[in-house]
Amino acid sequence: MTDLKLRYLKGCPVGCDSGLETTQYVLPEGALLRCSACGQLISQCTSTDYWQSMQEFDDPKGTLPVTGSEQRSFRRGKGFLKQISKLLNQSPGQVRLLDVGCSSGAFLNTAVNLGFLAEGIEPAPKAAAAALASGLNVRQGFLQEAGYADGKFDAVTLIEVIEHLSQPLELLEEIHHILRPGGVLLIGTGNAASWSMAAMGSRWEYLSISKHGGHISFFSPESIASLAQRSGFSVVAVRTRRVSFYEKGDCGMPLYHVAKLAGDLLNAVAGLLNKGHDMAVYLRKI
Repeated sequence: MTDLKLRYLKGCPVGCDSGLETTQYVLPEGALLRCSACGQLISQCTSTDYWQSMQEFDDPKGTLPVTGSEQRSFRRGKGFLKQISKLLNQSPGQVRLLDVGCSSGAFLNTAVNLGFLAEGIEPAPKAAAAALASGLNVRQGFLQEAGYADGKFDAVTLIEVIEHLSQPLELLEEIHHILRPGGVLLIGTGNAASWSMAAMGSRWEYLSISKHGGHISFFSPESIASLAQRSGFSVVAVRTRRVSFYEKGDCGMPLYHVAKLAGDLLNAVAGLLNKGHDMAVYLRKI
């Protein structure tokens, strides 16, 4: 076990005071730890390893989709935005939206193209500069320092951000301030209670800080619900998709293709049971 003084995460990021249990999911930095209260899984990586891994995000390309995946990325973002508009009962042109951790603006660009009154905030200077250069309304910095007015936004999106945070409760409390009453927060992250996690365990690529910089905190629908309750939100919808049994390179290609087909066939059922590994949780400000 990594020395507590060296570990980046000292306790449950959700805010529980309960102890941490060692799990059977062993990674290079040590076994994942589980909060005995909410079930949150956390990495034992050191502060040095965490900050080194986070350097990959200060890049002008940011999280722009790779060549050939642009349409898939657009469809995914469009699905998120359609659900937000539906929950707010507002047309896109009426929705004031803030994308927190917008990187170089891929999702934000989708929102603008669909007519949302969208802007973003991004701490990585090079990624934020690239978003600005593309014509998007983006601030560089951290949300807690931005000084947005209370109730300024109808919706906030937090996509592939929360798994990087040591103190997500502080961020959600600030989002609560800047959302209007009844406003919607979308959190997109991996699902640690998924069938993929159950099948692959420590082989699940999402857990790897070397392949996915800064991934240190792994949520389930249950731990998200606990975080929501602590920060003044209620869960209104959980959507999950995708099932995997092997990552490429874990097995021979024939077995990989068979397993991929099995995952595709199970995708609909996984969505019904919240067992897909790609999770979107929609919260409403109480």
